[in-house]
Amino acid sequence: MNGTQVTPGGGGARADISDRATAAIRPVDPAEQAALSDFFAALSVESRYRRFFAPVRPSHGLLDLLSGRPANVDAIVAIADGVIVGHAMAADLPERICPDASRITDVGVVVADAWQRRGVGAALMRTLIARAQARGVTALAMDVLPGNRRVLAMILGHWPDAAVGHSPDGLDIHIALPSAQRAAREQVRPLVPAGR
Repeated sequence: MNGTQVTPGGGGARADISDRATAAIRPVDPAEQAALSDFFAALSVESRYRRFFAPVRPSHGLLDLLSGRPANVDAIVAIADGVIVGHAMAADLPERICPDASRITDVGVVVADAWQRRGVGAALMRTLIARAQARGVTALAMDVLPGNRRVLAMILGHWPDAAVGHSPDGLDIHIALPSAQRAAREQVRPLVPAGR
């Protein structure tokens, strides 16, 4: 495995997923909006709510954004057996919003319910971060619902120095990133241990 694949494992494997199944991570093809729409429609109401702060099904305009059509959006998917099982995107913010010369990208990740807790979200994040660092991004921004304890634990476990602020809708999280060169030199620890 090269870091862009995830093998579900651990106890409690669900009947609809083989222990040997893998998910490959790649950029979204803008032509696969129908598959993206099917992926988001198949998510539980809770998963859609945690991703969008509302149980929405993405409109055509939102699907354009989620497929990475705008130049400032990097969108990737996790694919297993030809089906999307995870989606992540990073929207680079305009420089005028970042007065301290930081290059910030706003990140969002969601994983199919049957694939959650299997390392897919962490693999998507690793890929997004590496791609962002290659673009010169120096900080991540994320909005997380206060009740999303699993994601908050993952974020604060990996980035204990993350700045966490409160907004009317949830928690605003800002994370400073090392440069791509520094991250490679220091071999920044992965989001999850290898093999998870």
